[in-house]
Amino acid sequence: MSVIEFRAPWSKWLRTASVMSTLVLLLATVSIVLVEPLKPAPLRVLLATLPVIIILLAALFMVRGYVLTDDAILVRRLGWTTRLPLDQLQSVSGDEHAMRGSIRLLGNNGLFSITGEYFNRKLRRYRALATDPSRAVVLRYPKRTIVITPHDPQQFIVRARTLLKYSEFSAAQGASVSRAT
Repeated sequence: MSVIEFRAPWSKWLRTASVMSTLVLLLATVSIVLVEPLKPAPLRVLLATLPVIIILLAALFMVRGYVLTDDAILVRRLGWTTRLPLDQLQSVSGDEHAMRGSIRLLGNNGLFSITGEYFNRKLRRYRALATDPSRAVVLRYPKRTIVITPHDPQQFIVRARTLLKYSEFSAAQGASVSRAT
């Protein structure tokens, strides 16, 4: 089984948004702790811990990298891996403007990653598992579209297309062998 790893570099915008958002959330926690105690006390504790919980949850969903295997694209997260199978993948293409003009429907748009459901005129509804929109690779499946952002989009596309052709060839060979027996 061949395994090819690709990093998920952060764009300058994502770095800035993540730092600024984290600072604002931590400042909110500090100000709640230092300001005159709110009554009741459980409300104060909830308000003080909520920004920290938001930071931790966003960190868990962070995209750390992509792994291309013989049968799947694996999106490495902080605590788990999201598997995108190659068997139904119809096309792989690069488009540095793919995410331009997108509207977030559900998800995170800048705290450690750009993840969730989005919509724009070009792609329609799609799922983003991204860190730098200028490196967008569009994966088209029969019923969904996914955007990922590996560090070397061209190399990713070449390798993924090679694996797709190989898997199609193997499937065709397997079908002809089973018909012959």
